[in-house]
Amino acid sequence: MRIDIITVLPELLEGFLNESILGRAQKKGLVEIHVHNLRDYSTNRWRRVDDYPFGGFAGMVMQCEPIDRCISQLKSERHYDEIIYTSPDGEQFDQPMANTLSLKENIIILCGHYKGIDHRIREQLITKEVSIGDYVLTGGELAAAVMTDAIVRIVPGVIGDEQSALNDCFQDNLLAAPMYSRPKEYVGVDGKSWGSVPEILLSGHEAKIKEWEIAQSLERTRQLRPDLLEK
Repeated sequence: MRIDIITVLPELLEGFLNESILGRAQKKGLVEIHVHNLRDYSTNRWRRVDDYPFGGFAGMVMQCEPIDRCISQLKSERHYDEIIYTSPDGEQFDQPMANTLSLKENIIILCGHYKGIDHRIREQLITKEVSIGDYVLTGGELAAAVMTDAIVRIVPGVIGDEQSALNDCFQDNLLAAPMYSRPKEYVGVDGKSWGSVPEILLSGHEAKIKEWEIAQSLERTRQLRPDLLEK
């Protein structure tokens, strides 16, 4: 799988994309992640990629030409399954979308910035607009990082224990069951007991543990995210 990210601030992404699971996925050769500085595709002597909007509106708008030049260059080298624009008015990003995108071969993520992009880009080049939440960020770099992490971690072979990824929150529109580790009983720094691990998890009875896990997932979802049960 290959992900190309187009941004005016590549330094915001490079550290994140080369560490932890994303870094290991690239070292294994399972995923390629390339960050492109949009300013490299500007024909302006000052490498500007934005200008004032028509109509007298406040702010600046990302221009057509540098984005067109960048995407056209990438498309001349390979086919892309999706060209995604990170936008607050896009389709809500969720686990099913991450699952679907993880099956693609090549995708482009264009990070919005300033007051957004010239609308003609959305009409002519973008195949999918995606939002990570109902709020506005300074730029789309954080959204691109979130999406890339969610997509790459479920690519086969990226996580050593693939069953772990399948048990994550939202894979079945359910929140995950509580998780516990050693010690069995813990006393806090203040001397108060934090309780013990549920006995069922210590029983070794796989079927009963699975029943407990499902029941806990359903109950936590009912209490915390009842909207997910409607799906």
